Amino acid sequence: PQGELRDLPGRPAEDLVTNPRCKDCEEERARRSLAAPAYPRPAPYPGPRCASHDRAKRKASKSNAHEKRVQSEYGLAPGEYGRLYLAQGGVCAICGRATGATRRLSVDHSHRTGLVRGLLCRLCNDLLGHLRDDVEAARRVVAYLIEPPARQLGIEAIHKDFRKKES
Repeated sequence: PQGELRDLPGRPAEDLVTNPRCKDCEEERARRSLAAPAYPRPAPYPGPRCASHDRAKRKASKSNAHEKRVQSEYGLAPGEYGRLYLAQGGVCAICGRATGATRRLSVDHSHRTGLVRGLLCRLCNDLLGHLRDDVEAARRVVAYLIEPPARQLGIEAIHKDFRKKES
């Protein structure tokens, strides 16, 4: 029981009071019909929980909060963010590089109609915002990348990081 003082080899009895056992570890052991370990993991986190279960709890809580936010903000049904994510191959719909592992992909929507279009990384979402969803501006970006003005003028200057080093 939590807070019960008993001597364990190598651990003072007071340690169980200051660091009670993790309630999730206890439930997991009971569910799997496992015996209690001789040295239970300390549970210094609220709950009380061990570091692993505290991390899992915070991750689940954060995920639930994100799901609720996209539902209320964008009108997505439960699980639709995940469906979009999987349909896009788990990457940003524009650059195809960002996975949302560090920072979740943004829900992109039309600022004219409000309709959700897909999931974008922060940089691509900012790019669309800067272009103000102007298709002609996007075409100019493509044309610029294909035939930049410097090439049209015959200028072949090279950035210093790409110049060959002279011996």
